[in-house]
Amino acid sequence: MWRGGEVTALRDYRLSNELIAVKDGVEALDYLLRRGQYAGLPPGNPAVALVDLKMPRMGGLEVLREIRATPSLRMLPVVILTSSKEEADVADSYGLGANAYVVKPVDFHDFVDAIKTAGLFWAVLNEPPPGTVAP
Repeated sequence: MWRGGEVTALRDYRLSNELIAVKDGVEALDYLLRRGQYAGLPPGNPAVALVDLKMPRMGGLEVLREIRATPSLRMLPVVILTSSKEEADVADSYGLGANAYVVKPVDFHDFVDAIKTAGLFWAVLNEPPPGTVAP
């Protein structure tokens, strides 16, 4: 669940077969729960949710809390991808059930390399939980 420029960069570098971008945490949950404009989506969860801690309207920790509290989403792998290195943010994320916490590198090329590595793991090496959509 990413915003704007990062998604464009990933698509430009062809690092994703299908990457869904949302503008904020509320829309992220609408997508995952198939509400509102996403009501007609077919069943199944994405292979992984990339969640930024600093999303507008509803922050990443609240999105993560809702994901873990929703039976149909509970097993969805969630990677926190953020600029925060704050120990409290890391602890809170793992405490709420994040599967990974990745600090976004400042340098764009380092960012792309980090996403390539994360994408390779989640799309190719990781065995997804039942009910996810194959990447």
